[in-house]
Amino acid sequence: MTTPTPLPSTRLALVAHCAVSALALAAAVLLVGCASPGAAHTPLTQTTPSAVGLNAAATDTVTPTQWWTTLGDAQLNTLIDQALQGNPSLAVSRARLEQAVALSQVREAANGPQATLGVDATRQRYTANGLVPAPVAGNTYNSGTVQASLSWAPNFFGQHAAELQAALGQARAAQADAAAAANTLAAQVGRSYVALARLVAQRDVAMRALEQREEQRKLTQERTAAGLDSQVELTQAQGAVPDARTQIEALEEQITLGRRQLAVLTGQAPDALPQLTPQLTALQPSAVPEVLGADLLGRRPDVVAARWRVEAATQGVNSARSEFYPNINIGAFVGLNSLGLEKLFNGSSRQMGVTPALRLPIFDGGRLRAQLGGRQAELDAAIAQYNGAVLDAVKEAGDAVASIQSLTRQQALQDDAVASAEKAYRFAQDRYRAGLGNYLVVLSTESQVLAQRRLAVDLRARQLDTRLVLMKALGGGWTDDTAVLHTAAR
Repeated sequence: MTTPTPLPSTRLALVAHCAVSALALAAAVLLVGCASPGAAHTPLTQTTPSAVGLNAAATDTVTPTQWWTTLGDAQLNTLIDQALQGNPSLAVSRARLEQAVALSQVREAANGPQATLGVDATRQRYTANGLVPAPVAGNTYNSGTVQASLSWAPNFFGQHAAELQAALGQARAAQADAAAAANTLAAQVGRSYVALARLVAQRDVAMRALEQREEQRKLTQERTAAGLDSQVELTQAQGAVPDARTQIEALEEQITLGRRQLAVLTGQAPDALPQLTPQLTALQPSAVPEVLGADLLGRRPDVVAARWRVEAATQGVNSARSEFYPNINIGAFVGLNSLGLEKLFNGSSRQMGVTPALRLPIFDGGRLRAQLGGRQAELDAAIAQYNGAVLDAVKEAGDAVASIQSLTRQQALQDDAVASAEKAYRFAQDRYRAGLGNYLVVLSTESQVLAQRRLAVDLRARQLDTRLVLMKALGGGWTDDTAVLHTAAR
């Protein structure tokens, strides 16, 4: 009995099976002769929370996602919301994230089977003096091809998976970078707002100082006219007035610049906030953790970004190491081809085949080993940058906590100093009203009150500014969602 001829699809499957088996056998035989990656590399050690003094059992005070709302100033809330919507630098960070996600999707798509369909038509005169025989030689013919192709590179040695994970690591790092940029921007707006409020409060104190010096000049003129003071005292009193006005003008300049800075940070025209006049008393300080917990490192987007870059670099090393193993590609095609378009769709014009391929590095002049060494150096650099990011994060948060605790103690001392100055001022007023003292003593004691009020303004502003620094250092209420980036991107 004659064995029936296999159908084309069955024949193609048999050929592909044989090709894969042959390639696998060839790979096993040739592995002994491939290029060597050299001695094993031991990467740097990543730091641990305990190594930088973080308490593993402690949990930091959780900062709300919109942490600025805890300050209780609706005007500040609006400005930060505007900044997060329209600041150009934040738009750049988001664009970089979208680019990194797109690159990871490209890498994932490249790892799967690739199918193409091609249709070609050609009209050609064939030379009479070439390799093509008669009757084609010396004549003009139409030719056409309709062909479907399929290619696939099996991930036998993990190269494709490593490349995909490296791309995902970079995309996740970009996502954390975008969150860090938003956190930094919100803190910048908040700190600029507090700085502007400080200038406004200092201007109020300076205005009262001007009024005082006007009164002192007037009183000195009267005393000079009565022969109680000399021209020296009068000249000093007169010179103090323009000095006070100069201080007010300097504060007005800084207020204008502060408003312009805030406008630009919020994505507006520089002159968009001419009437913005924040008040320090409208801002309420938030709670402060006493001990920094290990969870700080998971809520700092910059630290998480550095960690993902370590992961990407690790996968880069794995990808470079897989280059020392065989690279196997399997291709197949099926279609129609004919010389003469009238025969293109005849059954006899069909063509099919498989194109298995194996590439194995044997001698490459050290190129692959150098490439692997470069990736290993990148991994060490990424680990060093991560360790540095951890140290910076712990220092920034710890410094803010220490400063806030010190400022709290300073506030208590400052309250006592203000109370003493105001008490002396009241005594001087009472003596002046009773005719037991002159008004210059009253003005002198009021100068002490104004000086203490200036210090109080600066201290209050520092307390608020340091809390903003702490909120940023604690991660700004960010929750790590980078692990689900790939699912969301797909």
